[in-house]
Amino acid sequence: MNKVLNIYKREGETPLEVINRFRANNPEYQSVKITYAGRLDPLAEGVLILLAGSAVYEKEKYLKLDKEYEAEIVFGFETDTYDILGLPKRKKVIKDFHKDELAGFLNKFLGKNKQPFPPYSSYKIKGKPLFEWSREEKIKDIKIPEKEREIYEIKILRLQKINGRNLLAQINKKIQKVKGDFRQEKILKKWQGILKDKPANKFQNFKNKMVHNFSDSRNCVPFSYSAEFQTAKIKIKCSSGTYIRSIAHKLGKDLKIGATLLNLKRTKVGDFEIKDSLKI
Repeated sequence: MNKVLNIYKREGETPLEVINRFRANNPEYQSVKITYAGRLDPLAEGVLILLAGSAVYEKEKYLKLDKEYEAEIVFGFETDTYDILGLPKRKKVIKDFHKDELAGFLNKFLGKNKQPFPPYSSYKIKGKPLFEWSREEKIKDIKIPEKEREIYEIKILRLQKINGRNLLAQINKKIQKVKGDFRQEKILKKWQGILKDKPANKFQNFKNKMVHNFSDSRNCVPFSYSAEFQTAKIKIKCSSGTYIRSIAHKLGKDLKIGATLLNLKRTKVGDFEIKDSLKI
């Protein structure tokens, strides 16, 4: 048997769970060797390439394929994983974005750039994944390597706002889907603490929680449960191995307001498109 399968990975699944689900629904594959080509984080969804039978020996070829994504970024926060499945820190919030100015910052990612591996990733140093170094709070004891990636296209699809109540509900719903030990309880408690309601008259620290909208402090608003947070949905075409959550994190750093990945959908791997993915 030699099969290359374009499977739709659901939000909340690990790639291994996708393989197990595929086998459960296709008994003829129970004893067939299967691997995946191109990891997706638990909260990501979309195209996942499975290789079955003798196709597993062609994994390197499929790992090198270019990728396309649709990503939604929420501004005003940073997390240690660079997505919402991480411990958040409240940064700064702005009321409005200028689309053209945001596009200018995004365009800086175009072309070839060195991208460090995220501190919560499976890349190994001294035989230990980076996420273990991070969990053991020893990540500062090592030098995180960089690898050259290439962004072919990056563009804004949509700008919109979400209030704290709806953001927390969305985060809670997503994290509840994830199985295994990803610090879910600790992470949810931290998000709840950051996004909880606050009396509207408590503005003592307002100046510390606002940022110029690149130029205009009148566009700044305080954090509260009902505060609105800016989001941006973007499309990215990139080389293999590009971490989209790292792009979100770096964008937040560049803007000096913080940003983290809220949603991620992989829409294409090489010539394999999401419209053709098997939804089993």
